[in-house]
Amino acid sequence: MSKLDLLIRWFDGRGSVMVALSGGVDSALVAYAAYKSIGVMATAVTADYKTLAQDELNSARMICSEIGIPHIITEYNELENPDFVKNDKTRCFHCRTQLASHLVEIASSKGISTIVDGTNLDDLGEYRPGIAALREGGVLSPLVEVGLAKAEVRNFAREAGLSVYDRPSNSCLASRIPWGQQVTAEKLVMIEKGENIVKHLLGARQVRVRYLGNEARVEIGRNELHLLSDKPRISLVRERLMQIGFEQVSIDEEGYRPGKLNVIVD
Repeated sequence: MSKLDLLIRWFDGRGSVMVALSGGVDSALVAYAAYKSIGVMATAVTADYKTLAQDELNSARMICSEIGIPHIITEYNELENPDFVKNDKTRCFHCRTQLASHLVEIASSKGISTIVDGTNLDDLGEYRPGIAALREGGVLSPLVEVGLAKAEVRNFAREAGLSVYDRPSNSCLASRIPWGQQVTAEKLVMIEKGENIVKHLLGARQVRVRYLGNEARVEIGRNELHLLSDKPRISLVRERLMQIGFEQVSIDEEGYRPGKLNVIVD
């Protein structure tokens, strides 16, 4: 029996299930397995908490359409949470604590007995305080329990016919702001606009525009670094980013890697 079969069977006999669906491949595979096992007793919930890029919200909608799973979008504003806005190294913990609270409230109102997320084995090896917050909120991680790492998730998502199987990993827009710098709506708008500009002009799929004061630092996927050799397009990227409000633009020649901005700014 394959790990995908084990993931599907994980949901057997659990009653109704809510899947916290982010728009990425991990939670997509969990939603697929849940729906495969228990059908409409599975529901996907995506939180539009105002630091989620519109691309991720659109992806979540597309995933649910492909699977056929019922989809709920719950809206609230993380920027109203002072513990989140101050942006210290526990930001993700406060984010996920608030998310878990909303998920539990929705589950309770609908009589749903089990809440799950898309945490995979590889995530446990990174600094992810948000995972602890979800565990405290009673959220389970079927991918971890079955023993699925990221590469396996992508392979099974491809086998399942999910179009997001090769979608680059993403995180909330606030993760582009160094710890210690306050998160504001204005910064998030600039970051999202900036990343859309880079994607459009360079054709890169994995993009981060880091907000370093008045400077934008652009990172693209390590397998896409050849795109940086197109100097006219790089010049245009710099020009367009400065047009939306950045005073300086730097290009990270080493490319994107998770956790690169996890520093405290005094």
